[in-house]
Parts: sequence; C-alpha cells; structure tokens
Amino acid sequence: MIKIKTFKTKKQESTLGWKKAPDVKREVNHILKVIDLPYIKPNKIFCYRTYGSKSRSYARIWSFPKIFQDALGLEPAYVIEVLSKHYDKLDQEEKVKVLIHELLHIPRNFSGALVPHITRSRHLYKAANVLFDEYKKVIIQIK
Repeated sequence: MIKIKTFKTKKQESTLGWKKAPDVKREVNHILKVIDLPYIKPNKIFCYRTYGSKSRSYARIWSFPKIFQDALGLEPAYVIEVLSKHYDKLDQEEKVKVLIHELLHIPRNFSGALVPHITRSRHLYKAANVLFDEYKKVIIQIK
C-alpha cells in the first residue's frame, strides 16, 4: 500500500508516495554478503521506494540521530530511499553502484550519523567505484 501525502504551496501541488522496497532490501543484503562492510548491521537498514519526488537524485540515505535514539530508547538505524523516477530506469550494475554509494554514507561506528561525500581521508564516489569493482570480481568468481 502506498501512503500518499499531498503538499500544497502557492505555486504547485505535489504528491509524494512511498512504500517498502523489499527488492532493494534483498539487493542491499546481497551486497553486504559480497563486499567487506562488517560494521553495517543489515537488520538495521530499511529500504523504501519513493514516487513523485522532485529530487534529481537516484537514492538517499536517512539517518536516525543520537538525540532521537536516546529519547526513544532505540538503536541506530538507517533508511535507504530509492527514487522510483530515476532509480528504476537504471540497469542492474548501476543500481548496485548507487546502493554501495548509499551504504558508504554509514560511518564505521554505525552511530546513526552520516559520512559526507568528501572527507580528509576519502572521496565517497571513488570509494564506491573501488568497492563496486571488488563486488564485480567476487560475483564473476562465484559464477
């Protein structure tokens, strides 16, 4: 079931819908079995597909900040949101690249925070490409 929220502004009306994305969740779990990201807890990653977003991105990752974790007494968790308009048009390899990129936003301490695209020690896009190449090598060996 798609939950629909309608937001009205003076200029336009926008309809945004989302639903759980079990196919994306399966792919994330598969990626985490193939590449070495042992600090990521797959059971604390949730995946959703968004419809009607005006964003130009293929996917986004949402964090669960420390203050909410403390207030609600919950562990860190992350939501990977794929934007149907763009993500669903990608071929399988590009989808894997996008998901690896989003997973790299998760810090090694799995705190609920997010890692920015560029830090002093790494550039997220480059790191995603390196891990994708590693992923492809492992997948080829399996076949």
